[in-house]
Amino acid sequence: MRMYDIIMKKRNGGELSKEEIDFFIGGYTKGEIPDYQVSALMMAIYFRKMTEAETLALTMAMADSGDRLDLSGIRGVKVDKHSTGGVGDKTSLALAPMVAACGIPVAKMSGRGLGHTGGTIDKLESFPGFTTALTTERFIDNVNRIGIAIMGQTADLAPADKKLYALRDVTATVDNLSLIASSIMSKKLAAGADAIVLDVKTGSGAFMKQEAEAKALAEEMVKIGKNAGRRTVAVISDMDQPLGFAVGNALEVREAIETLRGNGPEDFLELCLTLGSQMLMAGGKAESAREAEEMLRAVIADGSALGKLAEFVEAQGGDGSAVYHPELLPQAAIQEPVAAPESGYLSRIVCDEVGICSLILGGGRETKESEIDLSVGLVLCKKVGDYVEAGEPLAVIHANDADRAKQARARYLKACTIAGEAPERMPFIKNILR
Repeated sequence: MRMYDIIMKKRNGGELSKEEIDFFIGGYTKGEIPDYQVSALMMAIYFRKMTEAETLALTMAMADSGDRLDLSGIRGVKVDKHSTGGVGDKTSLALAPMVAACGIPVAKMSGRGLGHTGGTIDKLESFPGFTTALTTERFIDNVNRIGIAIMGQTADLAPADKKLYALRDVTATVDNLSLIASSIMSKKLAAGADAIVLDVKTGSGAFMKQEAEAKALAEEMVKIGKNAGRRTVAVISDMDQPLGFAVGNALEVREAIETLRGNGPEDFLELCLTLGSQMLMAGGKAESAREAEEMLRAVIADGSALGKLAEFVEAQGGDGSAVYHPELLPQAAIQEPVAAPESGYLSRIVCDEVGICSLILGGGRETKESEIDLSVGLVLCKKVGDYVEAGEPLAVIHANDADRAKQARARYLKACTIAGEAPERMPFIKNILR
C-alpha cells in the first residue's frame, strides 16, 4: 500500500477503505509518512468530504493510535460529557457534582485552555493544592469512592489526533465536519466512557456560528458514537452571549458554587439541568427528562451536590473549605465597573469580544507557555434583553493591572449594543439530537 495511491484516490472522489485509513493513521503516528503527504490528503478530504463509513474508520483509527483508558474497574455506567467550548463555559464544575450526587459515576479527562479563558483544569486549580496529575489507579479509586474524578489528558490518548490537528491548523483544513467530528469523538472513545453527552454550542462565541452548522456537527458526532457502540446524545445550546455572568477562572468557580447553592444564573442552571438529565437517562438512573430534572434539583436543594464538589476537591489535594468559603479563592486587586453610555435595552453582546477582554486581563493563554492569572476576568451585570440606565454598570472588570483594566473596559463597551427596543428572546436550548 502506498500513500501516493491513497491521496490520488481521495483526490479523484473515491471512498477510502478502513485498511487505507488505518495505514495512513498508523504510518503518520509512527513518523513513517511525511507531513506533506498527509497535508495533501487533508486538503483532498476537505474538498471531497468523507462518507459515514470513512468518518467512523478515521475516528476509530485515531482512538486506537495510542492508549485507551480502561474504566472497567469503575462500577456502574460511565457517562462522559463534552462541550465544544465557549465564553464563560464552566459547566463541568457544577454538572459533574450534580450528576455524581445522583449516583452516576463521572470519570472525566479534561484539558487546559488555549484562548480566551482557562480550561476545566485551570479553573479547578483556583482551589489551592488541587491536582489532576492522578495515576489511573487513583483515578478509578476516587470514582468508586466518591463518584467523581477529573484527570489531565495524557499524551498517549489518541496521539494521532493531536498530530493531525496541529497539521490541519496550519494547512487551512480544520473546517471540515468529518475531521472536526472524528477529532472530538476519537478522544471521547479512547477515554473509555459507556455513554457520551455532547454540548454543541452555536452563536457568536462558538466555533459553529450558525445553528445549521452546529446541528450538522452534532448529527455527525451522534452517528459516530452510535456506530462505535456508545449511547450518544447531543444538546445544541446558545453561545450568542457568555454563559452565566462570570468569565474568568476563579470567578467561574464562584458562579458554579453559587449554582450548587441554588443561586445560579438562569441560563447556566438550565444547561446543567438539560445535560444532567440526558446523563442520568443514559446512565439508567431516570426514565424521563422530567424525572431526571427533579433528581438534579433535589441534590441542589439538600446540599449533597455542593458536598460532592467539596469531596471531589479534597480527594484531589485541594482545599475543600473554599467550596463553603469562596472568599478563599484567588481575588483580583482591582474591581471596576463598565458604565453604560446611554439608557436602553442591551440588544447584543459580541461573545467572542468578551472572551478577548478576559484574555487582555490575563485570564487566558495566547501561547502554550502563557501563565494564567486565575483571579481576573469579568462579571456581567446585564444580559441581552435587560434594560440599563445610563451610568449603570454593564459589567465589573476584575484585574490586577490598571492599564489592562482600561483596555478591557474599552473593548467591552464596543462589544455591547444598546437599543431603544428589547430584542426578541430566543430559546437557550436549541435542539436535542439522539
